[in-house]
Amino acid sequence: MAELKKKSRRRFVLGGVGLAGALMVGWGFMPPRQRQNANQPLPVHDGEVALNGWIKIATDGTVSVVMHRSEMGQGIHTALQMLVAEELDVPMSMIKPIYVSADKIYGNLAVLADGLPFHPDDTGSLKRVAHWMTLKFARELGVQMTGGSSSLKDAWQPMREAGATARAMLLAAAAKKWNVPADQCKTQDGVITHASGKRATYGALAAEAVHSQPGEIHLKNPQDFKLIGKPLPRTDVSGKVDGTALFGIDARPAGMLYAALKQSPVIGGRVKQFDAGHVLGLPGVTQVVDFSAAADSAGVAGVAVVAKSYWQAKLAMDQLPITWEAGVNASLSTESIFRELAKQLDTESGFAYYKTGDVAEVMAGKQIVKTLTAEYRAPFLAHATMEPINCTAQVKDGKVNLWVSTQIPGISVDIAAKVAGVKAEDVSLHMAYLGGGFGRRLEADMVMQAVSIAMQTKGAPVQLIWSREEDISHDMYRPAALARFNAGLDSSGKLLAYENKSASGSITHQILKRAFGFAGAGPDKTTAEGEFDMPYEIPHQKIAHVIVPSAVPLGFWRSVGHSHNAFFKESFIDELAHAAKKDPVVFRRELLVRHPRHVAVMDAAVAKAGKPATGRAHGLALHESFGTIVAQVAEVSVQDGQIRVHKVICAVDCGIAVNPNIIAQQMESAVVFGLSAALYGEITIKDGQVKQRNFNDYAVLRMNEAPEVETIIIKSAEPPQGIGEPGVPPIAPAVANAVFSLTGQRLRSLPLKLS
Repeated sequence: MAELKKKSRRRFVLGGVGLAGALMVGWGFMPPRQRQNANQPLPVHDGEVALNGWIKIATDGTVSVVMHRSEMGQGIHTALQMLVAEELDVPMSMIKPIYVSADKIYGNLAVLADGLPFHPDDTGSLKRVAHWMTLKFARELGVQMTGGSSSLKDAWQPMREAGATARAMLLAAAAKKWNVPADQCKTQDGVITHASGKRATYGALAAEAVHSQPGEIHLKNPQDFKLIGKPLPRTDVSGKVDGTALFGIDARPAGMLYAALKQSPVIGGRVKQFDAGHVLGLPGVTQVVDFSAAADSAGVAGVAVVAKSYWQAKLAMDQLPITWEAGVNASLSTESIFRELAKQLDTESGFAYYKTGDVAEVMAGKQIVKTLTAEYRAPFLAHATMEPINCTAQVKDGKVNLWVSTQIPGISVDIAAKVAGVKAEDVSLHMAYLGGGFGRRLEADMVMQAVSIAMQTKGAPVQLIWSREEDISHDMYRPAALARFNAGLDSSGKLLAYENKSASGSITHQILKRAFGFAGAGPDKTTAEGEFDMPYEIPHQKIAHVIVPSAVPLGFWRSVGHSHNAFFKESFIDELAHAAKKDPVVFRRELLVRHPRHVAVMDAAVAKAGKPATGRAHGLALHESFGTIVAQVAEVSVQDGQIRVHKVICAVDCGIAVNPNIIAQQMESAVVFGLSAALYGEITIKDGQVKQRNFNDYAVLRMNEAPEVETIIIKSAEPPQGIGEPGVPPIAPAVANAVFSLTGQRLRSLPLKLS
């Protein structure tokens, strides 16, 4: 009997696994859940009607549209409103952007799917299944975030569907009311008309439309677009010009106090002791708070002074005696970090993200008549957003109010709830514009600190503001990286073999720990993106990366791994072209036979650039990131040993160009941002401390140094891809390649400095 029971139990367990497996397979075949209706309907007032989870219409016809992504200067709110206005057939003047509570229909599916480590040319079933399952998982997860140049890509389908569905509901309501077929009714500028002369506004029909059955929904064909593709003005400009636009730092809840802080100067250090009594008698000072406990899982240990004004808090903070425990990183330096990266490259094979052919065999064969090796490096970089890092928090009566400029509203709410010991539904987040994000506001360290401080202020809201010195010296930095290349050319100058191995810390591993509390492991696509996913058709290639644990806190930085890997790759491709005695354009074209879109982008940039002015040279770089192909030609001179960039031609294929103005603006922004890093950006470490403190020693490009930027948008029928980041990666190699043409010096280290 005992044996029978054992078998029976085993059959039951296996049967359970089989059932779970069958359910999982069945779930896998089902499409991702709908993204039209939220768990809770949109809040309505004064006769408004919510037609789905994205749109509500007022009696005067005003269309309120949910802005589920953070506006940080990239123009996404304008683009999102255009998607709805296009399908709903209303002018932009009728659209009103609104923020609402988090819901999983607003989660970012595209950003997770784009994180899969597949080559863009991979058309295999494994990639398709993985992409499908990731979209489904992301829909269930519902993480609301702005990053990865994914906002428009992710919203392209659901927000257009929301507009088209609302329009169909309104048409059905009008048809029923007038007793005519819906296909005989027409919509224009928020009004429905019929050939009989009947006419009704959306506002007048909305209450009836909510009960209508629209039937099958059809999205517009691109040739019928009236708004999409037009260079419409941005909807956020007027508020930013007249000062009515509100950023996180503009929060002013009643009774608000201010906090200034100091964090451990040594990475990973702790607070040993401080003398609060030394500053408590100073004007306006109310208390001194050690928020280190909240920084155990993420963030940096430190102390804050709370006062009635920020200036009072800062002056007192500067006078507060603090003794720090340096900890294990007291001897950390830039030199020791790069020595460790080099050691790991010497001893570790790394994870091969892409491999085809047999590099070792070909390199050892007789076909190879010329070999080329090179080593490139890139430094840590800070974000240096113009709006200082800040967060305003109030903890009162078991509730938390947050006012913060963030790219991760949902995660910020969860972290605030955890710190305060309340439920997530007891946290209210008040969204605002971001004065720059660049990935820095994908972090929630400022939220942890502000909530921890607010727990000590007896219900009074407190606004925490970091000084620029704290910001530069306590960032989550773009990783330092080291890359090595080895390649072989045949007698005709054809590139036959190409090997690239790089080393850096892993952003994703650290982010998983900081945001979710568990250690990351395994490959991290962001470390090798821009290297393994290149379009060049090289018969034998191997691209690998070695993850080296980093004591330095790492974070997503505008264009992430592409930001330095494009410099490595495009500079080395240029080296190979010169070694092959071929024009860099011709050399690249020969490697892009099966990539006509890349060739078209490159040729457009080169043709527009023409010939450089006397005393100047052109440098070319071609790079794809976030689904968008960008070619840049930089016109460069060297004046008194200094590199000067005069003009940059950007050609871009980002799929359907929703708003050409915004695309051009983002290219201009990316060039300036990328040039700051290419010419100046470098975070260095000595004795465990970041040496840079402010813009005097962490320089950014000045207005008199900014080049003319001209953008060419390649017409495309493909769905929209990313645009906020793809203009950054090509600029450093384009400039470096131009410098080589001018001087013969091959600059393999960032920032670019002539010897």
